[in-house]
Amino acid sequence: MSYELIALLMFSSMMLLLLTGQRVFGAIGVVAGIAALTMWGTGGIEMPFSAAMKLMKWYPLLTLPMFIYMGYMLSESRIADDLYQMFHVWMGPLNGGLAIGTIGLMVVISAMNGLSVAGMAIGATIALPELLRRGYDKIMVTGVIQAGSSLGILIPPSVVLVLYGMIARQPVGQLWLAGVFPGLMMASLFVLYIVVRCRLQPELGPALSKEERQVGWPEKIRLLRAGILPLVIFFSMTGLFLMGITSLVESSAVGATAATLAALFKKRLTREVMENTLRKTLGVSCMFMWIILAALAFGAVFDGLGAVKAIEGFFIQRLGLTPWEILIMMQLSYIIMGMFLDDTAMLVIVAPLYVPLVGVLGFDLVWYGVLYTITCQIAYMTPPFGYNLFLMRAMAPPEVTLSDIYRSVTPFVTVMVFGLALVMIFPQIAMWLPNHFYGS
Repeated sequence: MSYELIALLMFSSMMLLLLTGQRVFGAIGVVAGIAALTMWGTGGIEMPFSAAMKLMKWYPLLTLPMFIYMGYMLSESRIADDLYQMFHVWMGPLNGGLAIGTIGLMVVISAMNGLSVAGMAIGATIALPELLRRGYDKIMVTGVIQAGSSLGILIPPSVVLVLYGMIARQPVGQLWLAGVFPGLMMASLFVLYIVVRCRLQPELGPALSKEERQVGWPEKIRLLRAGILPLVIFFSMTGLFLMGITSLVESSAVGATAATLAALFKKRLTREVMENTLRKTLGVSCMFMWIILAALAFGAVFDGLGAVKAIEGFFIQRLGLTPWEILIMMQLSYIIMGMFLDDTAMLVIVAPLYVPLVGVLGFDLVWYGVLYTITCQIAYMTPPFGYNLFLMRAMAPPEVTLSDIYRSVTPFVTVMVFGLALVMIFPQIAMWLPNHFYGS
């Protein structure tokens, strides 16, 4: 049996196991282990063992539980409640102002935790009921919250970019910096869409009534101070790292400590908050580590087969595709997989194929990490089984149906595809900041 056929058999076996509902790390790890033992005998067991040792020795791995802890601490202590109240008062007088404020809230939440789930939970529980109560169109605001929460995996400290950096062996600091401008650009495109849409159809996002605008300047200033604490947390973590004062691991520890102190300062650091935060952090961290371990083992077997070279030859020599055509096909495959899988599963399934191939084709792997993350954002919101669609359905009130949720994402997916195209056509949108920072 040829190595190409073995690689195809491994990939199809893994997909079959995933379709039966098996856990991602179990499906990937079992296929890798069986393939190694079958081809190389008992010596093949060294491959997953070697992958485990690589994982345990990789110092930046410590950042993963720190960032997850920080995100859950900020979510459980309800610091985002104060932020939304600030956006509500300052942006409410505009048509669509509360929707714009919700995007602003999502940007700040993303800059504090790096998780899409946290932004979705905060948006669905805090912003959505308020927007519906004030007469906003339920289809538009449902899309706003889903699109805004997806920014959490692109704006640093993105946990997804950390995971990509671990698997692709790329510097997490450069990946973070590469995600800054694309993330802010995507948020700006969302805001522009809301402004134009509500200008053309004011009934979709009515402004606050005259009575509700009667908020004195002392109250506005007091609410404005609510935004200072999250900025302090963000600067203490990312700012110190960019200034070279702390390393990546140290900055994650600073962020986790700052989030804990913020909850203590707000007098919300209860036993229940700490217990929920630690339990969720442990569960998510262990899940990520098992998945990374399985992906590294699978990748080691694939490298041993020479599958990457075979795939490169198939696309370039047999099909005659250009590197850009292959890259576009990769992005389309992510969107298709995103209809059924989350971002972590997508990455570990195709990383052994795509990451080496991208390097062989001559593309920058840091830039590709941003493309992958933006494509994950799109896949999160792509029917029928987009990750964010079902999160929203689980959290939304009964009057928001699944049909409404599906309809709500169409304009925002279009905006995100446009943003993805801009980053592909103009790579410096992503690469200027890391090149400027690390070059200097």
